[in-house]
Amino acid sequence: MAAYTFNINDEKQQVEVTEGTSLLWVLREHLGLTGTKYGCGIAQCGACTIHVDDRPMRACTLTVDGLTENQKITTIEGLSEAGDHPVQKAWIEAQAPQCGYCQSGQIMQAVALLNENPEPSRKDIQSYMNGNLCRCGTYLRIVEAIQLASKNRLAKK
Repeated sequence: MAAYTFNINDEKQQVEVTEGTSLLWVLREHLGLTGTKYGCGIAQCGACTIHVDDRPMRACTLTVDGLTENQKITTIEGLSEAGDHPVQKAWIEAQAPQCGYCQSGQIMQAVALLNENPEPSRKDIQSYMNGNLCRCGTYLRIVEAIQLASKNRLAKK
């Protein structure tokens, strides 16, 4: 076992785990941050999307020994304590979730998109979100939620 220190959701967290342990399991099993979901384990579905230094990454294939304590890791729990991040609010307004399993990964990917491109076109959204799968097929509502979040963010400026 080795000790690792991470900056997760703006808090220093220390864990003792075996080298090569997936960040996903550290988040879920050691830190109790269960919003990040296990989907496929091979970074193909996006259910485990988190941000590392504000870039969307798949936690299932990131290992603890590949990260440093200087990197900023953000999970769905770190977007907003009250669940009122503009993208989360738009998700509810557009009624995007159905079963909800993929939603934290979808939201984290959408936040990254809007941080990079505050006014994405429908095509931009579809392209950027392409790697996040939804078993329920709520893609149209997901696109609508992202467009709504973009509109709401711009209206506040």
